[in-house]
Amino acid sequence: MTRRFTGDKLLVATHNKGKLDEIRDLLAPYGVSVVGAAEMDLPEPVEDGTTFVENARIKAHAAAKATGLPALSDDSGIEIDALNGAPGVYTADWAETETGRDFLMAMTRAHDELVASDAEQPWTARFCCTLVLAWPDGHDEVFPGTMEGAVVWPMRGEQGHGYDPVFQPQGYDITFGEMDRWEKNKISHRADAFAKFVTGCFG
Repeated sequence: MTRRFTGDKLLVATHNKGKLDEIRDLLAPYGVSVVGAAEMDLPEPVEDGTTFVENARIKAHAAAKATGLPALSDDSGIEIDALNGAPGVYTADWAETETGRDFLMAMTRAHDELVASDAEQPWTARFCCTLVLAWPDGHDEVFPGTMEGAVVWPMRGEQGHGYDPVFQPQGYDITFGEMDRWEKNKISHRADAFAKFVTGCFG
């Protein structure tokens, strides 16, 4: 049986403001106070896992152990079928530069590799999200979510973050980058994982 969350303060183990805002919006109806890892001056742990769940567990347990608070972490990324699931768990790594993350560079690389692969369009893909809620005693719960869709080019829209401007969710004619964040929060991979998290830990 899933362990329920009974506190009123939850640490979200991310330094990504866009991701933090998204999770804060999703948690708003449950009366839970949300604090981010940056606000707690927590270092970013080395994410050396090879799956979304491994990396999410690394972040959640490190934050819970350091603060004594239950910690929710998210590891997410985009899997592009024609690239054998890449960038996948290395989604953020594709954007890494010496001066920070450059997602324009990462999206361009994905497009260039798709063109080089000669794969037929649509370039099917999915966003994946794994949420892990960890407690200071070492217990955790895992909640996976996905959103099917396709990579499109050129980039469209300035909303969202990461690869949103090149991802068109299944059943829609606009990208995540063109979508109002409230609409995106209802259908995204994170929303899918979050619905399972809420059912398991609050329901």
